[in-house]
Amino acid sequence: MLPSSSDPSLLNRELSLLKFNERVLAMAENRSTPLLERLRYLCIVSSNLDEFFEIRISSLKEQLRQTPGLVGVDGYSPGEAFERVQRAAHELVDKQNSLLTNQVMPKLKAEGIALLEPSCWSEELHAWAHAGFHREVMPMLTPIGLDPAHPFPRVYNKSLNFIVALSGQDAFGRSASIAIVQAPRALPRLIKVPPEIAGVPHGYILLTALISAFVGELFPGLDAKGVYQWRVTRNSDLFVDEEEITNLRQALQGELSQRNFGAAVRLEIDQYMPPDLEVFLQKEFLLQPQDTYRVSGPVNLSRLMQLCNVVDRPELLFPDHRPKIPAPFDSVSGNPEELFAAIAEKDRLLHHPYQSFQPVLNFLTAAAMDPSVVAIKQTIYRTGEDSELMRLLLAAAKAGKEVTVVVELMARFDEQTNINWAAKLEEVGAHVSYGVVGHKTHAKMALVLRRENGGIRRYGHLGTGNYHPRTARLYTDFGLLTADQKLCEDMDKVFSLLTGLGARRPLKLLLQSPFTLHETMVALIKNEVVHAKAGRKARIMAKMNSLLEPIIIDALYKASQAGVKVDLIVRGACALRAGVPGLSENIRVRSVIGRFLEHSRVFYFYNDGAENVYLSSADWMDRNFFRRVEIGFPVLDKSLKKRVINEAFIYALRDNQLAWRALPNGDYVKIKSRGKPFNLHECLTQQLS
Repeated sequence: MLPSSSDPSLLNRELSLLKFNERVLAMAENRSTPLLERLRYLCIVSSNLDEFFEIRISSLKEQLRQTPGLVGVDGYSPGEAFERVQRAAHELVDKQNSLLTNQVMPKLKAEGIALLEPSCWSEELHAWAHAGFHREVMPMLTPIGLDPAHPFPRVYNKSLNFIVALSGQDAFGRSASIAIVQAPRALPRLIKVPPEIAGVPHGYILLTALISAFVGELFPGLDAKGVYQWRVTRNSDLFVDEEEITNLRQALQGELSQRNFGAAVRLEIDQYMPPDLEVFLQKEFLLQPQDTYRVSGPVNLSRLMQLCNVVDRPELLFPDHRPKIPAPFDSVSGNPEELFAAIAEKDRLLHHPYQSFQPVLNFLTAAAMDPSVVAIKQTIYRTGEDSELMRLLLAAAKAGKEVTVVVELMARFDEQTNINWAAKLEEVGAHVSYGVVGHKTHAKMALVLRRENGGIRRYGHLGTGNYHPRTARLYTDFGLLTADQKLCEDMDKVFSLLTGLGARRPLKLLLQSPFTLHETMVALIKNEVVHAKAGRKARIMAKMNSLLEPIIIDALYKASQAGVKVDLIVRGACALRAGVPGLSENIRVRSVIGRFLEHSRVFYFYNDGAENVYLSSADWMDRNFFRRVEIGFPVLDKSLKKRVINEAFIYALRDNQLAWRALPNGDYVKIKSRGKPFNLHECLTQQLS
């Protein structure tokens, strides 16, 4: 049974993303989540929504402008989609604000952790805050009274601002009405108050509260009738004309300078702002009432994340997690000869964050210091501003090794960081490539060439996640250290294609986007259909961040209709409708939300008992299959394959503490605990750490 046009077979991407954020928010609602972690999840939702508006809502608005009548694959026109998404976003934000104001902050206050509002300041605290305002804040502020000589200032994306309602006349006889005060980015948003003054062990004043309390002193002789915080979110997608550019790095740097002044897409305002000032700001930024969000806390809630990191109350956080360095790397970390021998002996699987990322750093450390290593090749998508890994590559280049780094300059919101690292690498003589214009290099690969026995032997690391030690402690990802010559030769071919020119050469084991990954996934799905129709066992399991690509989804629907059992573990957006009779009744979709962010991509096909298992850098999305350079790599060792099946799928399908089940309409329900509780993250932490 195919869905009718009124019941399309694909779900809306933006609504699915908001459903994901509802599941994240549920972690903040959960009373069993440690209190500071509940605050952290509220902040994570806030940060997620920032990007959602900067990218997804911006895209919807552009569709609404260019193709207002075009009905999408989800059955909605841009206008219908925009209306539904805005309504869902408002409901989510209202729920988030209520949770912060009515539950989390009161409970934190009961624990001696408080945001001190001016209305409850003691005389001593008021004097302390006043002195701090004059000393640290007031010299940094530039109030702008709006009149023909002082137009509305240029406002930075997501910056903290205040609108002040004034009355009276200034020194020049000008009537005052409205002023804008912009909070410099250099000022801290959270100010620690000494306990003896705060009256609580952990007292803080928000910069918002400090400016609101004393803003009148910026306008001597005038009456500040009200001051209200606000911020505007802007379109942050970058556009680089691929046909016109000659130097991607220079073109991107020019575009980055304008990112923070794109078209406005959202206005967040103080809950007490009068309607006339709200309308004034809406007109200034060409926004509508549905684009405006009233908040009961700070307009940038994610700034409160700092509380989770600075308050020394370990009992209010998740237990400290210290991942183990697995054998044999726990005993060979300082010896390059032994480390390479351990990888040459057999493939080594790492599962982060349950197992330490240190073996990957040790692998590159050994490559940098070992005189037998002649070359290192690596892709970089996200690595952070302070990266030990990048310092190792710099050291290797300084030592005279051939270092080739494919730096993806278009990694969203990490562009400037990657530009900086690219410049540093070039300064020390490394070969820096920016991949293929029009195709982001998202593959995670590091290849080491080493002289052994009169020849060159290759050693490689392939991963599902970024070379970012900090996120490796928070994100679940698989990595494979290998000396398999077919795999490593394939890696070398991919690097040659990224740094040079020419026809692609066939790969023996690796799958690569935009060439073979998509067609192979579709073929493997169809292969399960053949087995099912022949009466043989047929099974597909796949784990990823997002599932949106229509051809893959259609192939999965056909597999379900043929009797193939399909289990999908999709953390975030999922356009597939699960469990629809006649369409997808054999497909189950789960989402696991917990302490660690599920990030690995794993694909399993029973294949009449052969059990094909692939790890990948790619989600099942259009961009990953067709507009990015991605890789999928097979797990060949039987014992490692068994590990991946258990750790990626079997345990996740047993989980009854963190897992959610998708309904046909795109809603999710929490899996009910039946029998013994089973927590995927706790199980793997105990088993591997």
